[in-house]
Amino acid sequence: QVQLVESGGGSVQAGGSLRLSCATSGSIYSYYCMGWFRQAPGKEREGVATIERDGSTTYAGPVQGRFTISRDNAKNTLYLQMNSLKPEDTAIYLCAAAFGSCYRRANNDYNTWGQGTHVTVSS
Repeated sequence: QVQLVESGGGSVQAGGSLRLSCATSGSIYSYYCMGWFRQAPGKEREGVATIERDGSTTYAGPVQGRFTISRDNAKNTLYLQMNSLKPEDTAIYLCAAAFGSCYRRANNDYNTWGQGTHVTVSS
């Protein structure tokens, strides 16, 4: 099974940017759907963005227009570019992959998960 490893988290001031990466131990081409999720302290995990193998994307309302998800199938890596960060974006960010489509996929219905990377945004 492919393993996912996130990186790129850190501390940044509000308005700043970070780029998260999710490197895999094998080919991600077989994973039709890949996504980024986040979990803030005391809150449930929530979806941030998803991307299909053909490049189709969806975003959660709070990050629409600020975050960009992308995948490089040749490099077996998933990315999340985060701009105009806000304190409410503070969370652990995790990547996940599923063999099927992202369409109507429940947040907990992914085949493989990474361990997460911390993002802290200060005001």
